[in-house]
Amino acid sequence: MTASSAENAADSKCSLSGLAPLEAVLFDIDGTLCDSDPLHYQAFRELFLQIGYNDGVPITEEFFIEKIAGKHCDDAVRGLFPDWDLEKGLKFMDEKEVLFRKLAKEQVKPLNGLNKIRKWIEEQGLKRAAVTNAPRPNAELMISLLGLSDFFQAVIIGGECDRAKPFPDPYLKALEVLQVSKDHTFVFEDSVSGIKAGVAAGMPVVGLITRNPESLLMEAKPVFLIRDYDDPNLWAALEELDQKGAPGGTATA
Repeated sequence: MTASSAENAADSKCSLSGLAPLEAVLFDIDGTLCDSDPLHYQAFRELFLQIGYNDGVPITEEFFIEKIAGKHCDDAVRGLFPDWDLEKGLKFMDEKEVLFRKLAKEQVKPLNGLNKIRKWIEEQGLKRAAVTNAPRPNAELMISLLGLSDFFQAVIIGGECDRAKPFPDPYLKALEVLQVSKDHTFVFEDSVSGIKAGVAAGMPVVGLITRNPESLLMEAKPVFLIRDYDDPNLWAALEELDQKGAPGGTATA
């Protein structure tokens, strides 16, 4: 996975102009606002070693990406602990989240360019929401640590919807809460599960190559991929969108 390959993947499809006039932008949190997956990985790895998971052999990053990253808690539990009852598995996950929040308070940092895209969204007067499979305490902590508590107008939790990602329900709820159209909204996501959810909700998804393999992300059908919010492909697309939505442009309501 290289920066140049991300650019090449995006070059032919780097357009959001069909959304003009833009109404809203929706964000996942983990891996999208910040590179938090290493902290989740560290927390799982430590607790797995404590309980002798996998015969005491530490899990790999590949295992984390395949079995855990982007998945709703219940789904992850069923995959990780097929012989455990759900209650026992969820108790383990609660302990993991406590450890994750401790690590996050010490280490979390925004992705490159996050403040730049925040400023652009605010200047455009767009609506915005965070949409995540993370538990609410995690989501609110991350948003607070990143200084985004006053930025997001809604925080949608997958576990509080009928179905979490990869189903479209969380993103459909965000559209409803913000009172915006899917035809004038796009999504930032970094996981296969999240991209699938946004696409299933009828919106174009810009995928972030934070930790997950580019080839896997492309299978979920993002409109294009970017390295981070400083990526020139993103800003070229936003400039085109801006021009199309401006007075005298060719956008239709």
